[in-house]
Amino acid sequence: MGIALASPSRLASLEGRLPTVATLCSHSSLQIFHGARAEQLPTLGLSVGPPPRFYDAFPLARPDRFLSVPKVAELSGTVPALREAGAVLIPHGSFVEYLGPEAFTKLDVPVFGNRAVLGWESDRRKERDWLESAGVSMPNRYESASEVDGPVIVKYYGAKGGKGFFLAKNREALADFRPTGPYVIQEYVLGTRYYMHFFYSPLSDRGYRVGHGSLELLGMDRRDEANIDELYKLGAQEELLKAGIRPTFVVTGNVPVILRESLLGKAFDVGARIIERSIELFGGMVGPFCVEGIMTEELEFKVFEISTRIVAGTNLFISGSPYSDLVAPGLSTGRRIAQELKRAQSEGRLAEVLS
Repeated sequence: MGIALASPSRLASLEGRLPTVATLCSHSSLQIFHGARAEQLPTLGLSVGPPPRFYDAFPLARPDRFLSVPKVAELSGTVPALREAGAVLIPHGSFVEYLGPEAFTKLDVPVFGNRAVLGWESDRRKERDWLESAGVSMPNRYESASEVDGPVIVKYYGAKGGKGFFLAKNREALADFRPTGPYVIQEYVLGTRYYMHFFYSPLSDRGYRVGHGSLELLGMDRRDEANIDELYKLGAQEELLKAGIRPTFVVTGNVPVILRESLLGKAFDVGARIIERSIELFGGMVGPFCVEGIMTEELEFKVFEISTRIVAGTNLFISGSPYSDLVAPGLSTGRRIAQELKRAQSEGRLAEVLS
């Protein structure tokens, strides 16, 4: 048996009933609802304002019903309605970012996964401590601009989709950076970016064993990043600025990629190290997470961050990916979440996958 994350009182609303898959209508919600429907689980869409009309265009991904609030902050006041509906909240980037990690963590509603991980992901320094202590190779971090001795990228805390990130080719170029919140300065590593979509099941007793469960690779993508995309030579930013264009790293889309098969062992080793250390630090991760990094020409994978929930890149693979199809045909991350919920309920182990 794995580690119990949820208290009996928090699970009381699910007693004797199928869990209702609930999430904010944004990010990867279509996939989450589609996966739940495929597994015959009820669904609830949380919308800010009236339910989005575009859901009507996707009948296989439209939630069974909606719960609307005037603004995101008021979701905290819907706890009684969510518990009455038997809701299990599925965190995704928009849900956590808009409500805020602290407010999300305090919601007295069952959440799929270990909500304790959000405190580690939302603080880039804690996140780095976690990854480095797991033995994962990472780009250098600089405590101040005076330490910079080469190209760097400046990143804000939290899941902001790349908004506000700043690229500088040297210390002098950092003088143009005007911070608007907590940030870190990180070495800019040259190589190929890979965003690897993993899923960790504490319930599974087969497959790639890690801890007391199993690790799965369900997909992989790259990101399209607004007007900086395909302009990775550091001099390109200067030329754009001369033309009055400020480069941005705002993610606007995703592109599927495949890793060289000989490198898959390295990918799983990184994922396993992260999971094992998470168990030691805060009881472990459950479900989907994304390891984001650069593969250098020396074939070293350097992790620059981790997203500890379903990521939008998985939307490429609603009908399965070249990796997930080797686990089960047509398997999406959204459906894999629903499968884990159903198994946990049938085996009386909801406390191991909910918090």
